[in-house]
Amino acid sequence: MPKTSEMRESKFLKQTDVGSGALLTVTGCTQHNVAKEGADPENKWCLSFAESEKPLVLNATNIQLCEHIFGSDDTDDWTGKKIVLYTDPTVSYGGKLVGGIRVRAPKIRKPLPEAQKPIPAALPTERVLPDDDDDLAPF
Repeated sequence: MPKTSEMRESKFLKQTDVGSGALLTVTGCTQHNVAKEGADPENKWCLSFAESEKPLVLNATNIQLCEHIFGSDDTDDWTGKKIVLYTDPTVSYGGKLVGGIRVRAPKIRKPLPEAQKPIPAALPTERVLPDDDDDLAPF
């Protein structure tokens, strides 16, 4: 059976769309009308992504996080960069915990230091025995 949150269609990303994490590539930051059908227009800034048809409506917290992650307050600098969207159950709205989408930088996998690299398994070798004692001479 579907959950009620799955029954509500949205042209914008929802918590259920990103789950515990989705790595996306930013393609732009533009304003979209987020008002319900028939209501007065309400334009908000949204991030669009190469991997998703739905944009992310930006709130003040996620705008600040994006500035920090991308190292710039110029949204043109964000284009082409990767970002992770994830569901954060601690997001509150109107004094209530409602959950929401948060952004973070992708984790960078650092190469292991030489001392921590796994030691390759020894390859099996075949020992060849000499035909006579002369082959054992070191010279």
